[in-house]
Amino acid sequence: MIPTNVKCLDSAHGDNWILYHGDNVEVNKAIPDNSVHYRVFSPPFASLYTYSNSPRDMGNCADDNTFDSQYRFLIEQQHRTHKPGRLVSVHCMNLPTSKTRNGYIGIRDFRGDIIRMYQEAGFIYHSEVCIWKNPVTAMQRTKALGLLHKQVCKDSAMSRQGIPDYLVTFRKPGDNDEPVSGELVEYYGTDKIPPHGKRSINVWQNYASPVWMDINPSDTLQYQSSRDNKDERHVCPLQLDVIRRGIQLWSNPGDVVMDDFNGIGSTGHVALEMGRKYIGIELKDSYFNAAKTNLQNTANHKQGQLSLV
Repeated sequence: MIPTNVKCLDSAHGDNWILYHGDNVEVNKAIPDNSVHYRVFSPPFASLYTYSNSPRDMGNCADDNTFDSQYRFLIEQQHRTHKPGRLVSVHCMNLPTSKTRNGYIGIRDFRGDIIRMYQEAGFIYHSEVCIWKNPVTAMQRTKALGLLHKQVCKDSAMSRQGIPDYLVTFRKPGDNDEPVSGELVEYYGTDKIPPHGKRSINVWQNYASPVWMDINPSDTLQYQSSRDNKDERHVCPLQLDVIRRGIQLWSNPGDVVMDDFNGIGSTGHVALEMGRKYIGIELKDSYFNAAKTNLQNTANHKQGQLSLV
């Protein structure tokens, strides 16, 4: 049973999903112990982006230490509410530093910080995959000094490679009492997989690669939505095929999938699309409203599923 009397600003729900508008730490306190089968989400990248003016927004922390301290409160709740033997996938990247913010130009090991925080909370570091990103696209978007060709010509000691994404996955200790079993029928990605024969093996061999090269960066819920130009755009929506692979590999139909940083509802969209139940939490007003619409639209295309509440 998922509680509806949660401390939050608002909520919305349908036949297989519930979305909370509020602080994810406070909402998690009302989630029952050992009740969530799988989490996949993209947390704020420390203070790299500003999402809202709320003091409860982890993206508004004054420094990295404050962010880490606040994030640890959430990880503790994730450990309590997650089912033993099941997995949590965190989408992240290492963070470029700047002279203005950090006093030097370089890279912060944000991925490593996340790994250490989850281990300290009692999770097992289970696996990770590097997701390739086009360095030319990153250069055009960020104008990062280290990616400019003119910097190679001037002094390549300040040149660097592009920064990839990672999907880092953790496991709560204990026995999984509901095995995630069955062959991999669908393949999510831009590569072509033979439709017959050893299809499941071929799918798995691609998924098992430590580097995913065929994730389309434009395949996001934002891209698929026909939203008005006046609507606020989500800064960094997670690619849908990354979510699909995580849910396909590490959950069963009917499982509860959760995203503590719901955004515009990308994880919920995929969870409902793939026959799972969904819990989302979002602090920002405009993201909550967009997510509510997106989840309602997705749910309208799904029939005959069990109710979440």
